[in-house]
Amino acid sequence: MVSTADIATFKVFRLEDPNRLVVDLYDTRPARSFAVPGVDSRTVDRIRSSPRQRINYRIVLDLAHRADHRELVLGAVAPHPHRLVIDLFPVVEEGGQASEATPPQRDRDVIVAVDPGHGGKDPGTTGAGRVEEKHIVLAIAREMKRTLDQVPGFRTVLTRQGDYFLDLRRRFEIADRAGADMFVSIHANAFKRSSVSGAEVYVLSARGASRETARLMAERGDQPEIVGGFGSVSLHNVDESVARIVVDVSMDSKRNKSVELGESVLGALAGTVALRKEHLYERAFMVLRSPSLPSILVETGYLSNPRDRRILTDPAHQRRIAKAIVSGIRDYASMNAPDGTLLASMVESGTVRYVVKRGDTLSEIAERYGTSTRLLLMRNNIASSDRILVGQLLFIPFGKASGT
Repeated sequence: MVSTADIATFKVFRLEDPNRLVVDLYDTRPARSFAVPGVDSRTVDRIRSSPRQRINYRIVLDLAHRADHRELVLGAVAPHPHRLVIDLFPVVEEGGQASEATPPQRDRDVIVAVDPGHGGKDPGTTGAGRVEEKHIVLAIAREMKRTLDQVPGFRTVLTRQGDYFLDLRRRFEIADRAGADMFVSIHANAFKRSSVSGAEVYVLSARGASRETARLMAERGDQPEIVGGFGSVSLHNVDESVARIVVDVSMDSKRNKSVELGESVLGALAGTVALRKEHLYERAFMVLRSPSLPSILVETGYLSNPRDRRILTDPAHQRRIAKAIVSGIRDYASMNAPDGTLLASMVESGTVRYVVKRGDTLSEIAERYGTSTRLLLMRNNIASSDRILVGQLLFIPFGKASGT
């Protein structure tokens, strides 16, 4: 939002009576085109700014109620300068009136949008024997949903649940309407040389991000708000250069999270299936261009390769690759658990309380929570010969120490 020669020195702090968040930028002057954006947010009432002592600049966010904050500095990536991103989290006062603060969602699930590519009139890649990509990726997506929905704290939404066509933008709309925290698109590849094989993971390229930024800027009259770290920001009557910075910061933050998610899934796949290359690919694919959701595309193999084609049609392999992708998703989510989710509570406490249900076994419970039977026995002082009973309370270790 400001013009600086290099990384600006800054200080962020909160004030009360009334509640404010203050950002002091040192050795900084505003660009001539800078204009304070309007805000439509339940957390921020308005944004003010003013110069201080000639070469310093202060930005003040007048808050509707108390809020915690988190700071993130994005490095310079041409053509963009260094940027400071601040996330705000409402604080609910004990004994306060509910109308004065936005209550956090209580232990909601982490929602994963799984997108089986193609469908209906669009079969995708077709391999020998009329093996069609659209059927393979739907089978893998269904296995992912079955596996992930069994994990406490997670819920899966499929963008399509049958063999029908979906517009690419419609896939994002389904994810957004479901309140998804991430978007994972499943595909199968093909190449002119049948020797090429292996799984791949793609994230959005800088070129794709620039194209999406241009689209958002062009449509900002029709879609005047974009979700930022301080709520929905109105881009009405805001200088174009300021609006572009807001959009750029949102896209860059999303791209960084997409890389984290992609690396986590790639690492999980590496121990399960053959990879074409042990690094992420960057492309401008449309399904990677969400401005708000971490998004990746997984190519599960090559239907043009005889071996890949054979194993991709094998239900047992479909389950293995689905389980590996889910493992990568869980690892990423555990390190980036959204506030207000059951997963965040589990990570924070390090222990989950579980009541045994009919048909449960210790090994199944351990696998479901990403821990081991040995740790379950030790944590609950159970001998390996003991039987667990319906209604019995178990304490389940959760976190890196337990093997997640």
